[in-house]
Amino acid sequence: MRFKYKRIITLSILFFFFGLVFLNLVTFLYYPTKIDIFEGEGHVLNIKYPFEIIDNEDNEIVEISVENNPEDKKNQVKIVPLKNGKTNLEIKLLGILPIKKLAIDVFPKLKVIPGGNSIGVKLNTKGVLIVGLEEIEGPDNKKYNPGYDGGLRIGDSIIEINNIKVKNADHVIDIINYNKGKEINVKAKRNSNTINCKIKPVKSKIYKDYKIGLWVKDKTAGVGTLTFVDPKSKIYGALGHAISDAETGKILPIGKGEIMKSRVVSIKQGKRGKAGEIRGIFLETTEPLGALEKNTNYGIYGTMYKELTNPIYNKPIEIALQNEIKLGPAKILTTTDDNKIKEYDIIIEKINTQRKVSNKSMIVKIVDEELLKKTGGIVQGMSGSPIIQNGKIIGAVTHVFVNDPTKGYGIFIEWMIKKSGIQTYNNMKLGKTG
Repeated sequence: MRFKYKRIITLSILFFFFGLVFLNLVTFLYYPTKIDIFEGEGHVLNIKYPFEIIDNEDNEIVEISVENNPEDKKNQVKIVPLKNGKTNLEIKLLGILPIKKLAIDVFPKLKVIPGGNSIGVKLNTKGVLIVGLEEIEGPDNKKYNPGYDGGLRIGDSIIEINNIKVKNADHVIDIINYNKGKEINVKAKRNSNTINCKIKPVKSKIYKDYKIGLWVKDKTAGVGTLTFVDPKSKIYGALGHAISDAETGKILPIGKGEIMKSRVVSIKQGKRGKAGEIRGIFLETTEPLGALEKNTNYGIYGTMYKELTNPIYNKPIEIALQNEIKLGPAKILTTTDDNKIKEYDIIIEKINTQRKVSNKSMIVKIVDEELLKKTGGIVQGMSGSPIIQNGKIIGAVTHVFVNDPTKGYGIFIEWMIKKSGIQTYNNMKLGKTG
């Protein structure tokens, strides 16, 4: 009887031990394989017994300090950078069996000039974007849709016709009519794929010229907010999301574009179920601020033509990685109807720890009474407004919750820095961007 009792106790201890090991193994599957740390900052990992972090290299890049917590048997492991460079650490079971490798990169701190400026965005597409299809009535009174029949669809971008690069919508009309009804070869982009179509234009009974049954767009313009400028390279980031076509929802491919100074002329307040909007104007004669070179899901990017200053932060400030961000008070910089950059109070309500880049990194809530009175919360045109916490830029506003305009999403600044192409940080694997 005593033997049976001991056996039950032994089995219970073993089940508990292996259960503990299994639960922690699952946790470690979600640990990043690479950790980026800025010089002068630390990174904390919580490691539970029977796992340990082992430094297999006699390195001079980082040092490890461990604080034991006997209550939950959790070790708080702090990785402290000593100098810039790369090294490796390893998580091991009982300090013996390898479980996961951690590559550590220590980078110099990056300081940027925060934005908050209202900007006008002027974009000419690369080729032309198909935004509609229509049937053409031919001389025989029959209806034709040559573009659709040839394989083109709404959202495709026409890049070339008969090996001639398409400049704009008028250029498409000229090329089609120059060929006087002969079959044309059309090269187009559909998402990331290139397609080639053969299309035979039809002479319109009504307009007497040749058509292929497509509505196309070659430019767009709008208003948003500048997020940051790198003082060394003059590379900037803005919006925190893509410029998309309103009809198709497709990201517009950039042929040529610029950002301009914008003046806020009115504000439509956001209300539950209906998004608000900052309405701004910018003139063609206005001297542009910079070139628009990238239009991505995570913001627009380019190079400023000259230096930019911020009236609130007269010196560049550090960026913060996602592990430095805390729930609680923060601020945003944005421009409203007084056309001045101002700082407004917000609350970080939720932080989504992300291994893959996304523009929905955190949930923010506007609590500043002055801003709520002016806008009702987050409105169109505020996208890109930089988020500041503890003197560091941590991200930018990207989207509003339609059913609660006081709340919205923000993107981590590290994702925007990665997408911007700033050379010093171009090799930082801050997240998967594909």
